Amino acid sequence: MEKLKIETLQKLCKNSNIVWSVHALERMQEREISKSDVLNVIMNGKIIEDYPKAFPYPACLILGIDSSKRSLHVVCGSKGTIVKIITAYYPNEEKFTQSGETRKESK
Repeated sequence: MEKLKIETLQKLCKNSNIVWSVHALERMQEREISKSDVLNVIMNGKIIEDYPKAFPYPACLILGIDSSKRSLHVVCGSKGTIVKIITAYYPNEEKFTQSGETRKESK
């Protein structure tokens, strides 16, 4: 499987080809993360992990900044015609470096 490209995801978002999973919407509400923050991460962030074998289509983890200047992670997948938002969360400093960019090794 091919890795997702941020430019492809950005183009799909610009064209409003977005599907929000129920899981993502529930978690975003719990975590007080807005749709605009999620879209801003996709439009201005960078892919930090690829999941090319994810089911039902390739996915990735994107790091960006929310409206209050906090690091925010967005997991999304794409089959080329839509972007599916899988979840969004603030990186946990136990699992990621302070910048949220690098996953710490499991102990």
